[in-house]
Amino acid sequence: MSGISEKLKSAAFTAALQKALDYLEKDPEANAPKVMDMVDKFTPEGWYVSQRAAVRTVLETKNNWYRLMMNIFRLDPGVRRAFLQNFLVNASLVGSGVQEDTARREGCNVPWAILLDPTSACNLHCTGCWAAEYGGRLNLTLEEMDSIVSQGKQLGTYMYIFTGGEPLVRKKDVLALCERHPDCEFLSFTNGTLVDEQFCRDMLRVKNFVPALSVEGFETATDGRRGSGVYKQVVRAMELLKSHGLPFGISTCYTSANFADVTSEAYFDQMIEWGALFVWYFHYMPVGRGAAPGLLPTPAQRTEVYRRIRAYRETKPIFSMDFQNDAEYVGGCIAGGRRYLHISAAGDVEPCVFIHYANVNIRDVTLLEALKSPLFMAYHHGQPFNDNMLRPCPMLENPEKLRRMVRETGAHSTDCEAPEDVDTLCDRTEPYAQNWAPVSEMLWEESGRTCAGGCGMCAGCGK
Repeated sequence: MSGISEKLKSAAFTAALQKALDYLEKDPEANAPKVMDMVDKFTPEGWYVSQRAAVRTVLETKNNWYRLMMNIFRLDPGVRRAFLQNFLVNASLVGSGVQEDTARREGCNVPWAILLDPTSACNLHCTGCWAAEYGGRLNLTLEEMDSIVSQGKQLGTYMYIFTGGEPLVRKKDVLALCERHPDCEFLSFTNGTLVDEQFCRDMLRVKNFVPALSVEGFETATDGRRGSGVYKQVVRAMELLKSHGLPFGISTCYTSANFADVTSEAYFDQMIEWGALFVWYFHYMPVGRGAAPGLLPTPAQRTEVYRRIRAYRETKPIFSMDFQNDAEYVGGCIAGGRRYLHISAAGDVEPCVFIHYANVNIRDVTLLEALKSPLFMAYHHGQPFNDNMLRPCPMLENPEKLRRMVRETGAHSTDCEAPEDVDTLCDRTEPYAQNWAPVSEMLWEESGRTCAGGCGMCAGCGK
């Protein structure tokens, strides 16, 4: 242990954080400013400077972010304390310091979060999704997942996200993993149909599991893709979660067909009424068999999404993330272990949940060895892939970069249904990249931020 992680793991820092959390719990509105004084005193110089300043602004102005903060303090006390400890302290403060020291020592990326697919199986048959028809043949065992988390903690990673398939098909093992690692925070993308009264009680018991429910918009759009009656099942799941004081969010994919509805004020207000604390917007990615390039948003549509989400961040008490348009806040592409990686139900260690190529399988190598594999090191050396943070992705906006990395590293396609040559994939995204480039340059210039490392807004550069 050295450098930043030594101070962050010190007894004095740990004791100060626990005291701060205790103090905050007693009276969050009155004590939050004093807690920030304590955090500033014990946090290493230059660490999370812009983020701490942003929190102080929230406390002073009592704006929409303040209202969101107070909503968090209405959660079940045990779940809330576990979240504050695991997400803010373990994953974002102490863990980040260990990650930084490990990355410096090992000369590779070290992720803040690891995405895992417990299974390829799903209980629904959504249009355009292969999971249900591929069935439950592919699974990570509980012991394999436990090993991944144990290895991740040694590197400083305390945040784990379940994808799939439908992760709650394996709810027993998912809950067991939460129990084995109470110092980690677990989030799951889920269709929500398997969330019931018993599962809510299980969440209250383990305390460190947060679901992000997939919603396509309103009832017609959701049922049109996921099946008749699914929308009502998801709404019922949110009612149960809210009534038990449990945190949850929403996951929404925006396309050329639904972008207007899912970024409307009515949709934002509906999510807040449901009780969602966050919404994660994902840009449609034309990956795999059945990919539909026509669903890619046009430059004008993506610009509208960019403007709407940022506008609502200033007024709505919900934390909204735009996976494609928010790259400036994290210094560009976060894949390849720079902030996250993905491990499929087959064990393939992929740089990104949307980019299905790999050199290694977690059943054959350690997590650290995977981070040092050729494709991951190509990401490490190549990031950021564009100085314009509105063009972060090596597949969607810079397809020539992905072509070169896959070819030069000898990575193979890990698509379990229909392996896809990298040229086939990148030929599909090339026109999109060309059309988006001039619009993104205009928006980037308009934002006043001109580089990847010195904008002062980026958690990735730390300035």
